Amino acid sequence: MLQTNQHNLFYMKILKLLFLFFIFSISNLLAQKIQSPEEFLGYRAGEQFTPHYRVLEYYKYLASASKNILIQEYGKSYEGRPLFLVFIASDQNIGRLEDIRKNNLALAGIMDGVSGHKNADIPASQPVLVWLSYNVHGNESVSTEASMHTAYALLNPLEQRSKTWLKNTMVIIDPCLNPDGRERYVNFYNSVKNLNPDPHPFSREHVEPWPGGRANHYYFDLNRDWAWQSQVESQQRLAVFNKWLPQVHVDFHEQGIDAPYYFAPAAEPYHQDISKWQRDFQTIIGKNNAKYFDQNGWMYFTRERFDLLYPSYGDTYPVYNGSVGMTYEQGGSGRAGLAVINAEGDTLTLKDRIEHHFTTGLSTVEAASNHSEKALFEFKSYFLNSRSSPSGEYKSYIIRGENTEKLKTLAVLLRRNGIDFGYGSAKGGQGLNYYTGRNENFKVERNDMVISAYQSKSVLLKVLFEPNTFVSDSATYDITAWSLPYAFGLQAYASKDALKPEFKGISEQVPVNSNIINPVAFIANWNSLSDVRFLADLLNSNIRVRYSEIPFETGGKRFNAGSLIIARSGNAHLGADFEKKVNELAKKSGITLQAIPSAFVDKGADLGSDKIRYIKKPKILLVGGESVSSLAFGEIWHFFEQQINYPLTVIRAQDLMRINWDEFDIMILPDGNYNDIGNDRMQQWVRAGGKLIAMEGAVSRLSEIKGFDIKIKEEVKKEDKAGNPYEDIRAYENRERESVRTNIPGAIYKVNLDNTHPLGFGFPDFYYTLKLDDKIYQYLSKGWNVGVIKKDNYVTGFVGAQVKKKLADGLIFGVQEMGNGSVVYLSDNPLFRSFWENGKLFFSNAVFMVGQ
Repeated sequence: MLQTNQHNLFYMKILKLLFLFFIFSISNLLAQKIQSPEEFLGYRAGEQFTPHYRVLEYYKYLASASKNILIQEYGKSYEGRPLFLVFIASDQNIGRLEDIRKNNLALAGIMDGVSGHKNADIPASQPVLVWLSYNVHGNESVSTEASMHTAYALLNPLEQRSKTWLKNTMVIIDPCLNPDGRERYVNFYNSVKNLNPDPHPFSREHVEPWPGGRANHYYFDLNRDWAWQSQVESQQRLAVFNKWLPQVHVDFHEQGIDAPYYFAPAAEPYHQDISKWQRDFQTIIGKNNAKYFDQNGWMYFTRERFDLLYPSYGDTYPVYNGSVGMTYEQGGSGRAGLAVINAEGDTLTLKDRIEHHFTTGLSTVEAASNHSEKALFEFKSYFLNSRSSPSGEYKSYIIRGENTEKLKTLAVLLRRNGIDFGYGSAKGGQGLNYYTGRNENFKVERNDMVISAYQSKSVLLKVLFEPNTFVSDSATYDITAWSLPYAFGLQAYASKDALKPEFKGISEQVPVNSNIINPVAFIANWNSLSDVRFLADLLNSNIRVRYSEIPFETGGKRFNAGSLIIARSGNAHLGADFEKKVNELAKKSGITLQAIPSAFVDKGADLGSDKIRYIKKPKILLVGGESVSSLAFGEIWHFFEQQINYPLTVIRAQDLMRINWDEFDIMILPDGNYNDIGNDRMQQWVRAGGKLIAMEGAVSRLSEIKGFDIKIKEEVKKEDKAGNPYEDIRAYENRERESVRTNIPGAIYKVNLDNTHPLGFGFPDFYYTLKLDDKIYQYLSKGWNVGVIKKDNYVTGFVGAQVKKKLADGLIFGVQEMGNGSVVYLSDNPLFRSFWENGKLFFSNAVFMVGQ
């Protein structure tokens, strides 16, 4: 009996210990448990779109619940929404992010933002860096949803795979690159959706109103802005990106609702400087993605449509910076909503879309982890080769310093991209003159910019500056020409000689007669955007400004036609503050002023001549709305508000008949598909003194309307087919190739310019335009043919054979005088993506100079 009681007591103790162990284990598990997005947000994946503030709240919760995550806010959008990164790493790595970052840059030979340092050895503890970017297009809204599920899976303590991956991998997540665009889409959808999602693709919840949620606040496509960094979101993001330079980068997107899923490897054309490893690892990752898609029976495609050429995408920009950069495209986008029926009759749900992006995100992390040592080795080799043996025939680039204001703007762009440069060199050399297309001898002056190809960012430098980009496949996704000397309008040489700069900074010019007391006037040359900013500031400050119709010389300095004259006469209201105020505004704009003691000039027209014109402060109307390209509209809106700070009024095209036309001096019609423009009321307003600026599609529409002199140039009639009766017999499989013959995705042409006309002020007798279509117009019979293309004006970029024949001997830019007013025809876009820097002065001439 006693023995039985002892046994019972023993078993009771055992049971008690087991119970305590069970309670401890449960408590430990509960303590480790992290809430999933569903648990935190209160709804299942795919049931609704998550607003940006709730996304941020979830990531902050994760940071409070897990020791393996850190959040870094790197900026704010134009509308003030936070932009932030999420760092996910192992216990050993999460506390040493700065060491990991510096070690990674050292592999690239970069220290403190400057290349040229010896490439460091790879530390044994260095993780491979995988950067996942979501929702650069706002209405491709599944991406941000998928980011939360991906972060949760990587942090979930019960997920053993993630723990294994994070031993040698660090993941950087940008949950939403474009919060303003995404919120525009989410707010639209939530305001019109049915209680139960309506999957019919043409129901209201699947048709976004203008301008849609794809672009940012200023309607810029942020996925075309990586290299140019014209937008504040891009500038802030790339400043951080270039401080890390990951080995792998994925840009998550959506495409049309009828497409399945796309992942790398990419389609041709590949840029020729993409390395073998970058190509091979795309295939390795693609096959890993395919493994999981095959297991689930999900359809996908690779090696089609999405190429690797244009340098300002979220896949190509990282590639040209040493990463393995890729785009992943889920079917869906703004048409998809929560559920939509596609062309095959299947219903695509938000839940499906989340699952697909979630799967490729984790698959990419897995593949990087499995090849971490190779990825780090190849990353180091990429930059070592860049510094010691840069690709391509040109080893240095020399940009003439004659226009220091434009050169400074170029310098800002290069610094943002981490490209090293300097000024001056004791050596001269020989190189390709971008303007003439010939090899010529040159001498390097003190303020000439010198860029050596022997640097860590050598590949990106080559891509941005190469005179001609090799296009291996003409069926490309975007523009095929962007060379910066043409975009900036700066004379440059590409040299095979290895030149090095002697000076870090530019030598600032000291104005002649800068010590003049009580000057009659100040003169500012007119040749850059800085001068336009100065003019805008003067007009906003109610300072009267004039310009000269012809070039002139005074005080030993020559000034272009269009140069600004700020005379004491006419500005008496400034009193004793005249000089102080004008100089303050000049300093703010970064321009050099010339003070003159007399209105009597050495050559040209004196300041009292009728060749000196007063610049009226114009009231500007910008037309937007459903018939207008939102991208083209945004480029103009951003130009006025963010680049020159000049006020304008925005009105929808359908409201034009409701306004008081007499309140406005200028009306701008961006690219679009217009119906009711060019009517009698509009022409009456122009004749009364208004100025109409028509751009791209608006020019095409006006060419069809009586009263406007602009007319499309008729195509040359087809030659007699007698010599080739089988010309129209084509293989169906080649239909995409056949369409290329009539295609021009974006090529550079030289425009012959009448720089004596106000539209051409500040330019030589030519201008480089980015041609995006095959439109060319007849010469104006009742106006000024300011910018024309002749037979041999093609410069670089792909142009289909039929288009190349058509683009000859016609008008691109012109001005028609109509009564007391004028119509400015800009058939090409001088503000394209805000990176065509030289076009900004051209557009400003249309606004401020023409018709004065």
